[in-house]
Amino acid sequence: MDKHLSSQFDAELNDICTKLLEMGGLVENQLSTSLQALQTFDLSLAESVFAYEQQLNKLELEVDGECNNIIVRRQPTAKDLRLIMAISKTTTNLERAGDEAVKISKLIKRILEKSNVQIINFAELKVAGGLALDSLRRALDAFARLDVNAAIQIMHEDRAIDDEFRAFVRKLVTYMMEDPRIISSGLDFLFIGKAIERIGDHAKNIAEFVIYIVKGKDVRHQTMENKQKHALN
Repeated sequence: MDKHLSSQFDAELNDICTKLLEMGGLVENQLSTSLQALQTFDLSLAESVFAYEQQLNKLELEVDGECNNIIVRRQPTAKDLRLIMAISKTTTNLERAGDEAVKISKLIKRILEKSNVQIINFAELKVAGGLALDSLRRALDAFARLDVNAAIQIMHEDRAIDDEFRAFVRKLVTYMMEDPRIISSGLDFLFIGKAIERIGDHAKNIAEFVIYIVKGKDVRHQTMENKQKHALN
């Protein structure tokens, strides 16, 4: 490829990667704020999460549009094409993770608006939320550095989020059987837990895209053993 065209192509790739990471930063802020609102039951914090939605949606459209334009104009091959495809899929996962953060805030708002709400012990959700936020941050960092080893670690640690969620569900069922008054708020907390679990899944998906870019292997829907084997070979 002509050196001028090559440098121009690199600049276009850098531009969409920058926008992707900007989008990731917004989602991190959404999740961090929604988790803080969950800790404090601060209505203003919960409502502030909604303000990110429009900017996040705008970035998603921009990144997808630029990915499509590059594919049409540049006809990239091999690793460059995998990178563009992974960026597009990562954008979708970030947008959905942002939606889950918004869902958490809406549920917190609903809990606070109920009269005589029964606040239950949701320690497991606090742990799961912290793990999900950390996984998302590290997944974006692994994507930026194309760090396969970090990606493997993130995929392994997704199990910890699932374990905390399952432990909370078991405890919640017991609570609701013992005191039917908490069923309404209990279901809201259940949906919060499910949203946190899904954010962890989106972080894991982003980690899988790192392996796809670097190794050319699509490891989605494979066992952890096979994912690791493809990543290290």
